Amino acid sequence: MGASLRALRALVLLAGFYLLGVVLLALLGLADWATFTWLHGPITAKVVIGSVVLAIPIVRGMFMLRTPKPEPAAGVRVTEAQEPLLWQTVRDIADQVGTRAPDEILLIDEVNAAVSEDARLLGLRSGTRRLHLGLPLMTGLDEMQLRAVLAHEMGHYANLDTRLTPVIARGRAQLIRTIGHFRDRADNTEAKERARQEKRAEKRIAKGKKAKEIDTDGAGFTYRAMAGIYNLYARFYMRATLSSARRQELAADLASVRVAGRDSAASALRELNALDSAHEFYMSSYATLGVGAGLLPRPGQVFGGLRRLLDARAAELEEMRRELSTEPASPYDSHPALAERVARIEALPDDGRGGQAARPALELLSSPQEALAALEQAVLTPEALALTRVDWEDLVHQSMTTYVGQGAEDIREALTAEGAGPSLAALLDAIDADPAVRWRIADHFPKSEEAQAATGRTAREFARPSVRRALGQLVTVELTARGAARWELSWSDSPTLSYPVPGFEDELGPALDAAVADLPDTELLRKLVIAP
Repeated sequence: MGASLRALRALVLLAGFYLLGVVLLALLGLADWATFTWLHGPITAKVVIGSVVLAIPIVRGMFMLRTPKPEPAAGVRVTEAQEPLLWQTVRDIADQVGTRAPDEILLIDEVNAAVSEDARLLGLRSGTRRLHLGLPLMTGLDEMQLRAVLAHEMGHYANLDTRLTPVIARGRAQLIRTIGHFRDRADNTEAKERARQEKRAEKRIAKGKKAKEIDTDGAGFTYRAMAGIYNLYARFYMRATLSSARRQELAADLASVRVAGRDSAASALRELNALDSAHEFYMSSYATLGVGAGLLPRPGQVFGGLRRLLDARAAELEEMRRELSTEPASPYDSHPALAERVARIEALPDDGRGGQAARPALELLSSPQEALAALEQAVLTPEALALTRVDWEDLVHQSMTTYVGQGAEDIREALTAEGAGPSLAALLDAIDADPAVRWRIADHFPKSEEAQAATGRTAREFARPSVRRALGQLVTVELTARGAARWELSWSDSPTLSYPVPGFEDELGPALDAAVADLPDTELLRKLVIAP
């Protein structure tokens, strides 16, 4: 479907929203006319008031002339003077695709690249073009893969996809707003009816009478029915526009193939699948690991550390590259399933451009480290920027030490409640004096229903693992507090605790077992852990 026909369809769909509003207003007006003609008395006023109340959300939706502007994207806007090679690359790709290059490039903190255009007159006149380019995306791609991604985005410009976005967005916004108005009014009506019935029930109870069950099923029915009508059109609208959007994505994929080659275009999509999950994991498990302890990585490493993770987990990433989703992310996702897109590209004839040597995409930047540091300043909150910056090794050790110490607070409270004192040494003394203190301490920890119902020896068997875990946690706190153990960073696995001497961990297990045995022996644990 050509751009002109797609534009016409977008305008027809938008006009359909207004036509639906006109039809509904006409039906409400017809109901008022019939009421005045055939009915008299108080019911006439009720019908007219009801139709006016229903007409307000319709009119408000129809005359929402401007779509709400989104918040400006957070990122670093780079000029051609700052990043000449990146700009040259983008311009070259735009020329190859046959379209005007973007006017602005904004570096963002996502595994994503996207284009936008401030088109005017319902998309009939072009406007400022922007390319949003994720530094995490560049971190995981080579130059040819990045060229494939950029060619895809330039393909949206060439096909005038960005010109139609304001028209489609306006229709969606007006539908969502109108449906929201009706649902809000339905919820308010239901809430008022519930309050009225609850007040009546309170009066009946005060008089010693039985209160009726609260029933608000019918409240707001008319509003919900009107919302349902618009919701049906909204589904039709979304599906009609999405079918076109998905075809646009497939057409943009062909631009990727023309510019970067079949293999680079397909590998870029596979890499995106792996990068998205890897970046999410990296941000939650590494970049923000120290936030609760008041720490962040060194400047430039909040996003820059992703490369280390990618290098260390190559096998896992390769598996993600192979496992592509066969369904769109949602019924209304504008992108076809990733497996379908890759299959279409890989089914194309071999263009002889496979196996091209390419440098890392970040090398298109004048200074990747400075760009990564500038991105932190642009997207992190003032509170995050105020955190202490440390090396990765110190961040992991200090953070884990803090969290383990915080996790031991409940254990210390249980010890104190049983008169055992808050330290490991005090607990071992208490066990020597009264072995049963272990089971009383365990009563302070969460239990399953089965454990709560258990008695005698069975109860002790349930309690034993809890006491052993508590002792183990206190051992960790004791050793890290005096610098005898250290949490070690691993890019391929979770942080691990490095003990004072080789074989320490092998001795620790039996020592903990001895301390929670029916006849406890704390001597092994004392010799192993407690400082002389």
